[in-house]
Amino acid sequence: MAAPLFILSFRHRDELTRIGEGAGWQPIAARRADHAEARFVASGAAVAVVDARGALEEGLEATRAIADAAEANAAALLVLVSRKDAAALEALHRFGATHFLVSPFTEAQLIHAFKFALRHAERVGRSPSRRSGGEGKGEGASWRWQPGSRTVELSPALARKAGLGETEGRRISLMELFRKLDPEGRRAARGAVARVMKTGEATAFAHADLESDGVRMAHHVRARPQGEIVGQAETIAPDGSRGPGGRDSLTGLADGRAARAWLGRQLASGGTGTPVVVLLLSVSRYDAINAAFGRPVGDAVLQAAARRIERHADPDGRRILVARMAGAEFAVLLSAPATLDDGRFLAGELVEAIGRPFMSGDHVITLGSRAGVAVSQPGDDDAALLRRASVALAEAKGSESAPVRVLEEGAESETARGERLEVDLRRALDRDEIQIRFQPQVAVASGEIVGVEALARWNHPAYGEIGASTLFSVAERSDYIVQLSDHVQRRAIGAAAAWPDALAHLRLAVNITAADIVRPGFAQIFLGLVEESGFAPERLTVEVTESGLIEDLAGAAALLAQLRGGGLRVAIDDFGTGYSSLAYLKALPLDYLKIDKRLSQDIAGSTRDRIVVRSVIDMARSLGLDVIAEGVETEEQLALLAAEGCTLYQGFLCAPPLDREALATLIES
Repeated sequence: MAAPLFILSFRHRDELTRIGEGAGWQPIAARRADHAEARFVASGAAVAVVDARGALEEGLEATRAIADAAEANAAALLVLVSRKDAAALEALHRFGATHFLVSPFTEAQLIHAFKFALRHAERVGRSPSRRSGGEGKGEGASWRWQPGSRTVELSPALARKAGLGETEGRRISLMELFRKLDPEGRRAARGAVARVMKTGEATAFAHADLESDGVRMAHHVRARPQGEIVGQAETIAPDGSRGPGGRDSLTGLADGRAARAWLGRQLASGGTGTPVVVLLLSVSRYDAINAAFGRPVGDAVLQAAARRIERHADPDGRRILVARMAGAEFAVLLSAPATLDDGRFLAGELVEAIGRPFMSGDHVITLGSRAGVAVSQPGDDDAALLRRASVALAEAKGSESAPVRVLEEGAESETARGERLEVDLRRALDRDEIQIRFQPQVAVASGEIVGVEALARWNHPAYGEIGASTLFSVAERSDYIVQLSDHVQRRAIGAAAAWPDALAHLRLAVNITAADIVRPGFAQIFLGLVEESGFAPERLTVEVTESGLIEDLAGAAALLAQLRGGGLRVAIDDFGTGYSSLAYLKALPLDYLKIDKRLSQDIAGSTRDRIVVRSVIDMARSLGLDVIAEGVETEEQLALLAAEGCTLYQGFLCAPPLDREALATLIES
């Protein structure tokens, strides 16, 4: 089976998709950065490609958005940049990219870049992390010593390991540092430094870790041209005792490799009867705190958050592992007999705990957090389970009201459902599976059905009937909005042109989208479609929502004037949902105003609600516009709307959207 490849390209999506497919990959491609993190995680890809060519700012933000999820899931992050933007590579590296390619490049070079990135992901998924947690600028546990000096300078990471706070300074006397080493380590250190000074060649030595029993540190030592001796330290595990991974140098928690190894052992030993629960928690505002107060304060707050997570996650010494996965993202891993409800409850506790203020020096700092929870399923490995938890976390980040998202056992996530709908929509359009329904529009005074609105419906094989709102949202995410809009318009007008005599008196209303408004020559294309169909233009109304007018009000006004000049009527749909309603009424050539269904239903609410609806209707009538109320469901709503002067209505009080045969039956009856 082809390996998935996640592609986010703002200018060249289709080209990269073609290249990836031709090289044997399975591209999951997007052109917009909306929900990029969730879509990447849901794709299951080990390689994410951000194409920043011609869109550097968008590429930088996308890299920042995806980076933590890529690191937490042991994935590579490849960024493509234009040659003129090569100076941004430092920023891209800082934001979390692991690979880059500068254009111009050949297809073969791009395919090799995909392969190199995949190999990196495979190796990182199995090997100890070489990245120093939390240092962010590539500075790990390191030291510098000038021969003859009695002091040595430590990096912040090594200073923390040596028990020094950063505010105490990073210089320490050689004797004090040596006292922190075990006897064997002291001898090894002296010998290594002597060899470097004598030969000028790099060497190494090892000693017991300054923090953890049973763990060792290795120092890679070399001499700089000016005579300074420098060492780069890394934590290493004893043979087989800890498995891949180790400790995060900033927080002291297990790192991502250790978390994956722990999960792998639990899943391998537990079988299907002992599920494992994964809770991923992302601390928000960490980058803003670094920018506002400096990295030392940010690191201190993240360390305090780690301690708070530990205290709440495992107060009774249960079988739980707490790890820092990437950036400000933590994992809490619960083994049997933990349940999904345990994970949900703990996630809520942690979100509440992180929300309490932190003190750092004179600063009072407030953080937020989001959490995703998933439980293992038969056949899971560590990557599959972490990926589902990452999907739940990404959906929690995208929710304004639900800081905790739980992916139920066997359930499909919203993101995965959205991805499937995007793929299936393309096939549905190719196979002409999007159907048209017609909802009657009724004259309030006489009760006569005088027109219909055309609405799209999709009978999906797995999810059942999908309405127009969801359908157009899916199309917009997948960049098929123009194709879907064109399909619905052609099908609706073509069907109306072939109506039997019983329906020949009805008006037809069709929707146009924001994407239609900005299409070059759309008015001529649409009027040509009407003429070709044979449907009388004076019986056709085009409806445009307020959201479709926001981008370019002047352009929208010109377009609607052209359509009106071709004999069509024009309506604003869902009036009352936007922010510039009065400006629309003033600037646009209109015939109808359609009140949003929430306003129509509010008329049966409080006196204040009724006054708002009344003012909208009065304003429309004073401008010479007919008023259509949407979503009318009760006789009370209709009576109140009629009393205020509403002329037309549509809604379930008369009928739901109908096919042609049901519509004809309703008219004839």
